[in-house]
Amino acid sequence: MNVLPRSLTLAASLIVGLSGCADRPDWLQPINYEPPPLPPRIYVANESTNDVSVIDATTFQPVGTIATKNHSTHDLAISRDGRRLYATNLASGRISVIDTRKLETIASIYTGERCHVVALTNDNNQLWVANIGENTISIIDTTTFRILGTIPVGKGPTGLAFSHDGRFAYVSSQGDKSVGVIDTSTHQVVKTIPVGANPHFLVVSRDGHVWGVNTGENDVYVLDPETHEKVGTFVVGDKPQQIAFGYKGTQGPLAYVTVGSQNKVVGLGGDPKNLKIVDEIAVGEGPNGIWSNPEGTRLFVAHDKGNEIRVIDTGTGQTLATVPVGRKPIRVVVSR
Repeated sequence: MNVLPRSLTLAASLIVGLSGCADRPDWLQPINYEPPPLPPRIYVANESTNDVSVIDATTFQPVGTIATKNHSTHDLAISRDGRRLYATNLASGRISVIDTRKLETIASIYTGERCHVVALTNDNNQLWVANIGENTISIIDTTTFRILGTIPVGKGPTGLAFSHDGRFAYVSSQGDKSVGVIDTSTHQVVKTIPVGANPHFLVVSRDGHVWGVNTGENDVYVLDPETHEKVGTFVVGDKPQQIAFGYKGTQGPLAYVTVGSQNKVVGLGGDPKNLKIVDEIAVGEGPNGIWSNPEGTRLFVAHDKGNEIRVIDTGTGQTLATVPVGRKPIRVVVSR
């Protein structure tokens, strides 16, 4: 029979005794290590280089580039804690799941032909992806990365956003020139709203209104979140692309729209039923993606022809920084 030395027996007894003690010393307490939160970052989807540029949102210095391991990277969604980034890839029909701490793609999920836009549900538990080539939305579990199901929608879905209360999802369909309203509890399209030619990205304002652009025409439109009716429209110029909200001094929030044909950003204010131009900012060539910081004092504008991001002070309209990115940047998101 093997017998432990007396010194080891005493040590083992001591550890067992301490492990059952409620007031164990600090040096024996279990360590629950939580990595420090990441600083705010700017993420840019570059369609022609199949990657995502990462920029420090405070210093505006490049942090790195993430290969999506797919093709034609188009849209982005960032988790609320900033730890996961999701990118659509048009040519691959796949979602790239990115670990933002490691700056690498950790999973690739096929959702459907020409997956175009992506949005996270308000609880962060599901990822909804619009597939242009199949006229569907795929629903993905963000923990298991399993596809939970699909929802048939209009022809060529190109925009996707959720209401503040999470009860409805809005999807724009370029083939139908409309926005469909989906009940998120039943996954049924409960209403279809005509909006105009080639509706594209959608965004929900701070007061809950749904804003969209008609890239095939020259206007933006506003949908009421209660009635699901179009309550406003305004001509901003040919090829409006995306919208973000910010303040110009005490004015706002304004809806800042990138106008691709005019190399400028137009700021709209007023009631949705009576919109007016409050601000105009000259930017670089081919403005497309746009995002704002939480305070609404900075705009981050991607230029799909200039291959750069410009950081703009909304109070002065001045460019604070210009950062080169990959080729044909389409979408910008900023973590908090």
